[in-house]
Amino acid sequence: MRPAILAVTAGSVLLMATACGSEPRTVETAASAPAPVPSAPAATTPARPDYSADTAKVCVRLKKIFPAELDGFGTAMGKMIAYKENKQTAATAEAEAAAKAAAAELKAIGTQIRRATTAARNPELKQAGATSAAKFERSARDRRYINRIRTKQDLDRTLEAQLEEWLTPVAGYCP
Repeated sequence: MRPAILAVTAGSVLLMATACGSEPRTVETAASAPAPVPSAPAATTPARPDYSADTAKVCVRLKKIFPAELDGFGTAMGKMIAYKENKQTAATAEAEAAAKAAAAELKAIGTQIRRATTAARNPELKQAGATSAAKFERSARDRRYINRIRTKQDLDRTLEAQLEEWLTPVAGYCP
């Protein structure tokens, strides 16, 4: 059970760390690129607002959510796997209870992501948060991902891709 918890936590940390390279282009990165030589006077366009300070605050909140909440999800998944592998009648009910707990953890993660990003000043980050939250909440409702997991190997094989699907919308904003 502990390896499943560690896998969930490590996977979320790795995903957030690898997402740094896919950070959206900002005013700072655009300013560092060489400007093309205009052949005619360019029309002035308003500069995009600088959301970097606010985005950093939102990212701090998000980075606190993932390890804590995903740890609860990993614990519930570990219990579910242990009960499924037991294959006794009493264990079936316990496995279902653990699956419900895992779904509740996913819903809680979605709620917290939504709460953390709703107040973001960057409308793109706000939308990414809503998208990521909806993915967690959808997985909590339909439980197909949870129900497909029967062994630790199932979890290990699918977890990284599933975390990537859930977290990708917001991960690109948090270095």
